[in-house]
Amino acid sequence: MAQTRVAVVGSANMDLVAMAPALPRPGETMLGTDFVMVPGGKGANQAVAAVRAGASCAFLGAIGSDAFGVTLRARITAAGVDTSHLRVVYGASGVALVMVNAQGENAIVVTPGANDALLGLTEEELATVRAADVLVAQLEIPVQTVTAAAVAARDAGTTVILNAAPARDLPPELLAAVDLLVVNEGEAQALAGRGREEPRALLDLTPRAVLTLGGAGAWYVDRDGTEVHVPAVPVDVVDSTAAGDAFTAALAVGWGEGREVVDAVRWASAAGAACVRKLGASVALPQRAEIDELYAPA
Repeated sequence: MAQTRVAVVGSANMDLVAMAPALPRPGETMLGTDFVMVPGGKGANQAVAAVRAGASCAFLGAIGSDAFGVTLRARITAAGVDTSHLRVVYGASGVALVMVNAQGENAIVVTPGANDALLGLTEEELATVRAADVLVAQLEIPVQTVTAAAVAARDAGTTVILNAAPARDLPPELLAAVDLLVVNEGEAQALAGRGREEPRALLDLTPRAVLTLGGAGAWYVDRDGTEVHVPAVPVDVVDSTAAGDAFTAALAVGWGEGREVVDAVRWASAAGAACVRKLGASVALPQRAEIDELYAPA
């Protein structure tokens, strides 16, 4: 089986993660139980996750000229991701402040930093997108950059997966280039006005969609009439921070390898479950063997 070539265009952040018994209320100071500082950002997470799931991956993003940027590049490169298109811009890198409670639930504040400076793509970067089997994008960078990447991918026959997070207005040109939309319930509500009660509402936007519901599993729907619920894999949850990124990346790799799309969703569900068993973002992203261990075919 040929190795899937994935291109990821998206954000890179330094994640500052604090564990505490509960998420603090406004004005409340709470003693935490643990702290980690790890590379994150949806783009970087999905790039690392794609490599760990068995793909080759090129990451198109931006980091700052600060110490966080140096660490981000070193860590992402060490994970096996091609960072030759990771730009350095003067100023601060993106930072995410993450609080995680004892149940694995989280609250996150992201300051974009250098990610906001990822405006436009060079011809060399567009060539990397066109050479990939699958393009994966999110919305933590300027939407015009995501659109440019998606249109270039579509024109080259590259499959386009958009993880529409955080939810925002999507230009028609971008939607027309998307092969598969991945959203959680809040994002589905914002984009289509419907959540788990009507996943097919997403098909007004895209020919195929996956609606992720955490512990309630995921729905896959398409315009051919398919509507399949994929149950979540039961595991002990430590931290759900990067579960969606592990899911999206594994979905891209599995589909790119030639799995039927519903089977790729099942494999992606196993990746998300493997991720939540560990604390942190990129450090929790599972290796392929961990995904296979939890994968349950229909």
